[in-house]
Amino acid sequence: MSIARRDFLGLAAGALALPRGALAQAYPARPVKVLVPVGAGGANDTSTRLIMQKIADSLGQSFYVENMVGGGGNIAMGAAAKAAPDGHTAISVATSFVINSSLYARVPYDPVKDFAPVSLMCSTATLIAIHPSLPANSLKELVVLAKANPGKYTYASAGTGTPAHLAGELFKSAYGLDITHVPFTGGNPAMTSTIGGHTPIIFPALSTAAPYVKAGTLRAIAVMSAKRSALMPEVPTMAEQGASDQEADVIVGLLVPAGTAQEIVELLHREIVKAIALPEVKERLAVLGFDPVGSTPEEFGTWIKAELPKWAKVIRAASLTIQ
Repeated sequence: MSIARRDFLGLAAGALALPRGALAQAYPARPVKVLVPVGAGGANDTSTRLIMQKIADSLGQSFYVENMVGGGGNIAMGAAAKAAPDGHTAISVATSFVINSSLYARVPYDPVKDFAPVSLMCSTATLIAIHPSLPANSLKELVVLAKANPGKYTYASAGTGTPAHLAGELFKSAYGLDITHVPFTGGNPAMTSTIGGHTPIIFPALSTAAPYVKAGTLRAIAVMSAKRSALMPEVPTMAEQGASDQEADVIVGLLVPAGTAQEIVELLHREIVKAIALPEVKERLAVLGFDPVGSTPEEFGTWIKAELPKWAKVIRAASLTIQ
């Protein structure tokens, strides 16, 4: 056994000997690093920074964001999985967390065994949107149109294996549609292509698509979520239009390494709930297109375990693999 391993076990034993609540009271003992597996400036990054700043203000210790991009998020998730389970490293994950373990041939972590869920902090719906030139105004009309013209229509995404791509595959498999995926090198060129009518169907985050829908350059067909979004409450869900179990939410959730003390997990959850309840945080999240959630660790864990096999099935059906 290495010295580092012995020291860690000694610290863990000491922590277990502390009276209940003492560990949480002593935490955080130093700045907390929050990994974000995407670049700075996006909705995931911005919402995480917003919430972490409020937690820092509350606990009197820095919660600083470190952007670690690459591997579709796998590099950051692998680093977080290997971090010391002392609450001083966390990771803010997006929907790719429940996709990548089935999509990639190998990932450097186990999405269930290597992490302790803290909270699904906020979410936004995935939107089914089309170019206004398509003669469809509802989910039923879009399905009828696609079925009547197999192979004719295309849909755009930010790239193979992205949440938008897999939302499209989920839609295709639900109705047995023959529509063709066209991957782009990012969300902006994908959206530009759809607005231009070149790839007339797209499955963006509602927060991204809302300005184009309001401007009339996109037509919203349905939200792929359990309930309507406060950002665009006029857009019906798929379930309201007869399609159940078609949720494809875009989420921002916090995880810590497995083995982190439950008291720390619970403290972080309470702080997240406090932060997202603040009027200024709610307002900023709304601007970003997110609804605050603040699920419990148990609820977030249940969500993860339900989403993993759902997306694995979609990925298998589409014969997708990334090396």
